[in-house]
Amino acid sequence: MSNPIRILIAEDQAVIRQGLIAIFSFLEDIRVVGQAQNGIDTVSLVREFSPDVVLLDLIMPLQGGLDTIPKIIKIAPKTGILVLTSFGSADNIYKAIKRGALGYLLKDEKSEVLAEAIREVSQGRAFIPPHITLRMIREGIQLSSTKNADALLTQRELETLKLIAKGMSNEMIAKKMGVQEQTISAYVSIILSKLNLKNRTQAALYALKEGLEDLG
Repeated sequence: MSNPIRILIAEDQAVIRQGLIAIFSFLEDIRVVGQAQNGIDTVSLVREFSPDVVLLDLIMPLQGGLDTIPKIIKIAPKTGILVLTSFGSADNIYKAIKRGALGYLLKDEKSEVLAEAIREVSQGRAFIPPHITLRMIREGIQLSSTKNADALLTQRELETLKLIAKGMSNEMIAKKMGVQEQTISAYVSIILSKLNLKNRTQAALYALKEGLEDLG
């Protein structure tokens, strides 16, 4: 079996932390390496343990989740950030994604969905449930990009963007398009640069908002 996904839980309520630990104790591929009660401790523990994924609440004492996200990315850019919170407003979702979170879940999600999200984020892939994406679109949340993908992207880049919106990894996209994975990595970097987007999650949301996943 491959190495388990190492996660850090950042949550100020002890009962929720213990509940999460109990859930993960039944999963062989996910291991909790640390717990934090506030954003400052979260950053310190990320520096110490370099977890694969940080499970991050937004509302914590001393330093909230939104302020913590860019600090995690600065010291551990390969660590995926999955927001797990009670606050599902489109504005909070947008802010978390804009600052670099790869996933966003509400605390009432099923444990199976949470585990799936952790697995996806650990691989650098976006994970936002359809009902949250729909909420963002309905509330008219704008990403940083107002640019037209059809006008800016080549045909191969546009195809890559559509497949990102379908939740495919670089490896899966490469196989589908018949190219090397490194080529897809280059396409993704170009797409983010041309559309002024920060990460794959923003790219996926942009494509969904523009209806690109239904094309081609």
